[in-house]
Amino acid sequence: MTDDTRPYGAQEPQPQQPYAYPQPPAYPPQPPVTTASGVTVWPGDGAGGNGGGGTGYAGFAEPQPGAPAPGHRSGPRARKTGTLLAAVAIVAALVGGGSAALVGELTDRGGSTSHSTPVQNASSKSAGGVAAVAKAVSPSIVEIKASTTSGQSTGSGVVITSDGEIITNNHVVAGADTVQVAFSDGSKKTAKVVGTDPDKDLALIKVQGASGLKAASLGSSGSVKVGDEVVAIGSPEGLTGTVTSGIVSALNRDVTVSKEEGRGGQQRERGVPQWPFEFGGNQYNGDTGSSRTTYKAIQTDASLNPGNSGGALINMNGEIIGINSAMYAPGSGGGSGDSAGSVGLGFAIPVDTVKADLAKLRAGGAGGGNG
Repeated sequence: MTDDTRPYGAQEPQPQQPYAYPQPPAYPPQPPVTTASGVTVWPGDGAGGNGGGGTGYAGFAEPQPGAPAPGHRSGPRARKTGTLLAAVAIVAALVGGGSAALVGELTDRGGSTSHSTPVQNASSKSAGGVAAVAKAVSPSIVEIKASTTSGQSTGSGVVITSDGEIITNNHVVAGADTVQVAFSDGSKKTAKVVGTDPDKDLALIKVQGASGLKAASLGSSGSVKVGDEVVAIGSPEGLTGTVTSGIVSALNRDVTVSKEEGRGGQQRERGVPQWPFEFGGNQYNGDTGSSRTTYKAIQTDASLNPGNSGGALINMNGEIIGINSAMYAPGSGGGSGDSAGSVGLGFAIPVDTVKADLAKLRAGGAGGGNG
């Protein structure tokens, strides 16, 4: 037996543990980061201790005597850290998703180095889409004035080749002696009728001596869906380069228009727009006469008025999907005071019909050419 000389009740002394600094972190010290909303986020323990006047390695404060060994979290310290992270999370939620992503990156030390992808504004395309389409396509849309023995008709057309081929409606140039084309830059040139197809209400004219014109891009009407956004460009009432927009309201509508010379032109008689057509068994804007044709049309609520006939219906990629051909003008059966504008019932010949008819039109079409 060994005698114990310690007084009764005294505890055995604990051996002194040499103090050791924590191992340097595997990542470089992070400076404080200020978000776009002005919130400053400190890395590390969130208390701002990043070398700003503190002691120890890379701004980590030296533990006081009696502090827990490195890597050990006491209960109060863990609760304090959890409270701090909760507070940071609340601040992040208030200042927005960008700050939340930043806080998450700074506090996540799991080894991930990937950055969050910014969320794009879903409405940015819609906000600038019509303006972009108008800027791109307007140089390819022209105003057409066709003089006939019965007067003058005004419509629109679409440039499809750089040397001056222009697609329009048959009822715009039917029986024309002379045709004048006005471009978006204000210049004017004379054109001749190459060919017409009254059965499809299409015509091809060509500007004389033209070169370097901006041709429109012909899309596909087969991919058009109800609800698609569309842009219409034309010269309603002689207002060259007018841009309107809307959606595709319906497809494959049966529209009947006149094939007779001058009956479908854009003249104004007693203030009444002369743009007759039949739809759903009813006549609109006047009598279509005895000689008429029916075709499948794209219905749109983009605002169309007399003079838009022969102009472009365009998708949001800047491609021509139809040639505007008919619209309903309420009150057109009365006097000048009854004349009214578009109410959202417009119709366009599908561009696939146009493309299928081009060879025939270039060869003179059903009505032949005049030089």
